[in-house]
Amino acid sequence: MALRILHTSDWHLGRALYGQKRYEEFDALLDWMINTLQAQRVDVLLIAGDVFDSGTPSNRAMQQYYRFLTRVSGTHCRHVVIIGGNHDSPTFLNAPRELLKVLNVHVVGAKADNVEDEVIVLRNADQRAEAIICATPYLRDRDIRSTEAGESIEDKAQKLLEGIQAHYAAVTAHAEALHAALPSEDAAHVPIIAMGHLFTAGGRTTDGDGVRDLYVGSIAHVGANIFPSALDYVALGHLHLPQNVGGRDHIRYSGSPIAMGFGEALQQKSVCLMTFDQRKPELTLIDIPVFQRLRQLRGNLQRLLSDLQHLVQNNISTWVEVMYTGDDIVPDLREQLDHAVSPDNTNQRSPVTILRIKNQRSSAQLSSGEAPQQTLDDLTPQDVFEKCLDANKVASEQRPALQLAWQEILQQLQEHDTRAE
Repeated sequence: MALRILHTSDWHLGRALYGQKRYEEFDALLDWMINTLQAQRVDVLLIAGDVFDSGTPSNRAMQQYYRFLTRVSGTHCRHVVIIGGNHDSPTFLNAPRELLKVLNVHVVGAKADNVEDEVIVLRNADQRAEAIICATPYLRDRDIRSTEAGESIEDKAQKLLEGIQAHYAAVTAHAEALHAALPSEDAAHVPIIAMGHLFTAGGRTTDGDGVRDLYVGSIAHVGANIFPSALDYVALGHLHLPQNVGGRDHIRYSGSPIAMGFGEALQQKSVCLMTFDQRKPELTLIDIPVFQRLRQLRGNLQRLLSDLQHLVQNNISTWVEVMYTGDDIVPDLREQLDHAVSPDNTNQRSPVTILRIKNQRSSAQLSSGEAPQQTLDDLTPQDVFEKCLDANKVASEQRPALQLAWQEILQQLQEHDTRAE
């Protein structure tokens, strides 16, 4: 009988959007996921990292996670395999893994000391192997690279790439050894599947999606060639846009299941359903419904007011980001836009919520001749650091070393596991 595997990633449970909580949206997503597992007769669920948006998730986000895992046991799905992503706390994910094994939920939150511990043999009710999973989580810099004095960015990137490739080769080699030991009547039907959470070369992202470069220098993007040919499918996480890698359909990002920012508002989100028959995967993308509509509006005041009124008339719950690009100075821009979405009946609630207004014109800027003002919402930490260098008139020849040091500090902060003892 064919094996059906569902690949998803980057749930980011607990994520907010400009302060707006999204718990109801995540509840709807998880309900849909449970229904899909049952309707599609899924045997194995793979979650390729970034289960949570933060290493210190809220109690409600944790409740959603554990409630979902207990509900999976009531579906056709026999196994769940979860790896840690760069947003997850490795120790938090790993803490309950022995307990979760009772539910056939297999968790690898961090790089294992022995590669054998990242290889999971999934078995059916008759205890016969049905899949071998190379469950490799996000590999942190310190996991795979030793530091040396005087290294350049290029040296570090090369060592990272070599370390990542060597790790996948070692994990896959162990999986192949386990596969070779299977009874011959089973081996032909048991696929070897890898999981990973990383940034591949040529991977496509979207403005405002929150996806960040994983390593110092932002040039250590792996290619499809790091994945050994013995792998029948590679289930990746980290990039939010559904896509394959290097034109190879068996190496894929499932993408995030909901839009993480307004830049993703018009993307069709999906999950990957793989049907294996004698290790030959057949891919089906299952579209995910939109549980909370997002819209990004841009234009002058007349255009914005018209678009907002149209959204109100549609009477569909919509969160909006407004980009005012008109030439006129509108000192009461916020008031006019808020009025446009206000219901005529004060007892009613408007279906449209404006989460952010970005006014690219102001009287102060026009009078001073300055460029449109930016807020911290518009800037990355790297942008802020560049502005500090400019403000302090740091010489160009001194900047590379300072930028490298800044990137290393940021990476250490991002990878610090606040839950670890």
